[in-house]
Amino acid sequence: MPLVREHRPLAIEGLDDRLVADLRVEGFERQVAELLPAGGGFLLVEFGGDTLAEARDRAQRLMDELRRAGGPPTMVLHDRRTTAHELWELREAGLGATALVPGLEPAWPGWEDSAVPPDRVGDYLRDLRRLMNEFGYQASLYGHFGQGLVHCSIDFDLVSRGGIARYREFVERAADIVIGYGGSLSGEHGDGQARGELLTKMFGPELVQAFREFKAIWDPDGKMNPGKVVDARPLDADLRLGPDYEPPWLETAFALPNDGGSFARATLRCQGIGKCRKLDTGTMCPSYMVLREEKHTTRGRARLLFEMLKGDPVSNGWRDENVKEALDLCLACKGCKHECPVSVDMATYKAEFFSHYYARRLRPLSAYAYGLVFWWARAASLAPGLANLAVRTPGLRGLARAAVRMAPERQFPTVAPRTFTSWFRRRGTRIRGGPEVILWPDTFNNRFHPEIAAAAVDVLEDAGYRVVVPRTFLCCGHPLYDFGMLDVAEHQLRRVIEALRPQIRAGTPIVGLEPSCVSVFRDELHELFPNDPDAQRLRAQAMTLAEFLVREARGYEPRRLHARAIVHGHCHHKAIMRLDAEEQLLPRIGLDFRILDSGCCGMAGSFGFERDKYDVSIGAGERVLLPAVRAAGQDTIIIADGFSCREQIRQTTDRRALHLAQVLRMALESDRLPAGRTPESYAHALAPRELVELPSPSAYTVAALGAGLAVGGALAWRLARGRW
Repeated sequence: MPLVREHRPLAIEGLDDRLVADLRVEGFERQVAELLPAGGGFLLVEFGGDTLAEARDRAQRLMDELRRAGGPPTMVLHDRRTTAHELWELREAGLGATALVPGLEPAWPGWEDSAVPPDRVGDYLRDLRRLMNEFGYQASLYGHFGQGLVHCSIDFDLVSRGGIARYREFVERAADIVIGYGGSLSGEHGDGQARGELLTKMFGPELVQAFREFKAIWDPDGKMNPGKVVDARPLDADLRLGPDYEPPWLETAFALPNDGGSFARATLRCQGIGKCRKLDTGTMCPSYMVLREEKHTTRGRARLLFEMLKGDPVSNGWRDENVKEALDLCLACKGCKHECPVSVDMATYKAEFFSHYYARRLRPLSAYAYGLVFWWARAASLAPGLANLAVRTPGLRGLARAAVRMAPERQFPTVAPRTFTSWFRRRGTRIRGGPEVILWPDTFNNRFHPEIAAAAVDVLEDAGYRVVVPRTFLCCGHPLYDFGMLDVAEHQLRRVIEALRPQIRAGTPIVGLEPSCVSVFRDELHELFPNDPDAQRLRAQAMTLAEFLVREARGYEPRRLHARAIVHGHCHHKAIMRLDAEEQLLPRIGLDFRILDSGCCGMAGSFGFERDKYDVSIGAGERVLLPAVRAAGQDTIIIADGFSCREQIRQTTDRRALHLAQVLRMALESDRLPAGRTPESYAHALAPRELVELPSPSAYTVAALGAGLAVGGALAWRLARGRW
């Protein structure tokens, strides 16, 4: 450390072998294997400069001196921006990777944040490790070693009286070690109740008395944050768990494999860090960014669920209205699963809660309308002209909106004149003998935007693949999760596994165009069927179009399309699949692009359509995405793969966003596209006519609509009178 500090790097971060092992378990296997040299402990040393060459030279001088010093460590120099970002991700994953590792006891920040003079970090780490070994504790050590600060989470027993007594003894002895080095009990996070009782050891009774007298000047009645720092409550009092913590074991639809199948353990993930309270970057947490109320943070919702299981003060269990109110405004964006340091998965917890909240009772009509969109859209595709006429006719449109509690500002999506699957069955594949790829015909790109799926067929065939489409009507069931319809969702996924079993076992890749559907295969499928080998194979074989072209289509080189573009990533895309493949593919197309830090678009499936959530939806969209779209030039391509994202843009701006498949399809014809047209018009011109041109409703259609309304009205009347 002293030698490294002499070279004045920007940062010196440490992590030990236990943390690296935990990172492998938490899904960072590739980054660990590719980025870290061999070793049992690591320093990440970052250098800067006016140029890359200057920064590289400074790093090289340190490495040369370390080699000359004798007994050199193994070293590797990384000088790519993306690699640096991945290294920082490894380091910043420390708390999340160590808190609740599958198969291990929970780890707690009970001796978090101690600091010693930087030149004594090595000595302190050895003393701290010896103390942990004496107590039989396991912990990962990491931190800002350049500042002498050490973070750790330790597997304290905080639920038995004996375990709590050992925790107290350990902390008191660890404090003596830190003070012996002239260090600080709290290096960056503050003392509070967890350290307040120990401050007399560090400062002495005279100085603590001065603290007490100074505080009394401003707070003579002791009303401001009592029990912290001065006159502190004991460090082992008021523990979150304690010897009385006995949460019930609850049967859940989700297997919760990363939490040992325990919903109670899942609710312990949140440790109150509060990263979900950020307002200006990332996705988590969109409803908090708009409303700015604690109960609408990931932390607030996690706390409510914890209190629900504890029974104090939330006492009505799965039927508690306070929990429902907080979870109802969760957009299920999954941003927390990626951005929360401890990977709180509020979208999953919300789905689980609503499955129990509505058990054995009816849901609102809107839940059936939006949650069962697969069936309604299938019925509408039988007579698309009739369906579209019904939602465009003023009086009928109003009745339909009222029935499903749709915001008056929203419009029903238009059903396509022909489904993608029927078009593809007639067209067939144009590649014979090539490798096979399954194109997943999700509800939205099959029945509302089949031109996107048709564009994907052309792109995959250009890459040399023989496209196949399942002949059975299948659905991943994604809309069902928002309303807790988990029994139906599980049934839908079983049908998918059964129908595709031969291709799954043959290793055939599956390309999905709707990010939320791909995320179901990569996330919910594992949560529902963690022990099903075919489910795990499907999880590994499902990918986005960009992932497939970058990782599977070896040697594929897309055609060039020189244009400007802004890219909005679907929430589930960013959280589960990430946008790494898009970042690699788009430059190869020739695009001058910018990926927006736009968070959630706010539509979030049915969320933005619902009347009582419309304001939150618009607030989320207006934070970054919608202003950026309005400010974009007419020749700038707006790329958004998510159906909901494109609908939010379509319904609130004068632009139309394109799917990546459409952009790649445009590149195939870039040399023949006429000048002076907008990207949207290019894409429309390239789509098969029968998929995008809506015929005018005939007199027969209007008559059929009238007859249907008469029959539907009579049935509704009988149902209302209890005569079903």
